[in-house]
Amino acid sequence: MARIVFDLPTHFGFATELQIYISHVNQGGHLDNAQLLSLVSEARVRFFQSLGYPEADVGGLSTVVGDIVAQYKSEGFHGETMRVEMAPEDLNRYGFDLVFRMTEKTTGREVARGKVGIVFIGRSDRKVAPIPESIRQLLLARAATDAVVV
Repeated sequence: MARIVFDLPTHFGFATELQIYISHVNQGGHLDNAQLLSLVSEARVRFFQSLGYPEADVGGLSTVVGDIVAQYKSEGFHGETMRVEMAPEDLNRYGFDLVFRMTEKTTGREVARGKVGIVFIGRSDRKVAPIPESIRQLLLARAATDAVVV
């Protein structure tokens, strides 16, 4: 299988810190791939909170993950604190990509990178819905600023 390759943005508009707990580690002694997604999901929730919204009600709409891609760059280990940086990119009518980079806080060693495809849906009908203009403007502003750390 060909390796996934993509460029990261020049800067990230959001950052948060998460610790790797023993429950995040697999039998190989490093961050488990399923748990990587859990950590990225927690960071995504914090990203929306930093915009002033719970992800279940972003401008009157819910959000769902349409797809996700992740690439490991090194191992993560129990007790390490990860800095997860995120930036919205590739906005379209119904969603955007939330690009992430996870690095170990003390050394700056990159552990993983990837992106999460976010899709907006109606809260009652659960159908794909256009991004509200106010949310689009918040996302564009966040993409253009230095990291807000939460």
